[in-house]
Amino acid sequence: MSAKSVPLTDALHDYIVAQRSNANDPILNALVAETAALGGVSEMAITLDQAALLSMLVTLIGAKWAVEIGTFTGMSSISIARNLQPAGKLICFDQDLRYTGIAKRYWQKAGLLERIELKIGDARRLLPHYRPHNPIDFIFIDADKESYELYFEALMPYVRNGGLILFDNTLRGGRVIDPAHQNDPDVRAMRQLNAKLAQDPRLQTVLLPIADGLTICRKLNILGNDARRLTETRRITETRIIGTN
Repeated sequence: MSAKSVPLTDALHDYIVAQRSNANDPILNALVAETAALGGVSEMAITLDQAALLSMLVTLIGAKWAVEIGTFTGMSSISIARNLQPAGKLICFDQDLRYTGIAKRYWQKAGLLERIELKIGDARRLLPHYRPHNPIDFIFIDADKESYELYFEALMPYVRNGGLILFDNTLRGGRVIDPAHQNDPDVRAMRQLNAKLAQDPRLQTVLLPIADGLTICRKLNILGNDARRLTETRRITETRIIGTN
């Protein structure tokens, strides 16, 4: 079977990135430049075409409540928060004060400070105790790769039917199929996660070859404990609302 994809040269990638709405966004372009100046660590940022896709997906599903694991300098958080429904909120989990400091500056420039709440700390410890006030519409996971499954399972019970969960770097530079890297902890964890997501009956899943691999999952059903935990979340939220009246 012949390949159906076009080989992606740097020049073709630049062309693709330019063919998007708001390609001359001064805030994102300035953030890209400042992030690039950080050196090799800048590779942790999502690409502009990924940012555009996140923005479109958030808009398409009418997301209002979102969660991000791994904020770095803020490209993904801006792309998500800008497109939430009125009075929507994005909760960001990250443990690096330096890089999230950059993100906060750009949130302010974008007028998003009231839409984003940053929780500083190790998400592996914070998420098991996290109880969202509302069913989650959209999740973006882009942090330590070996913990992706932990993050996913901690948040999955609170995702609404039809909600989206996205995972970045799911191809690991192609190492997921390279026999020489099958014992690398992050590669092994990603291969296990990719297989799990593809077979999970709660999800509709697609892995896209964009940037370093972007997996998009749509929640299909609420099953068992998921339904009970979501009902509990709604009850707590209703109690809080009543208590404020």
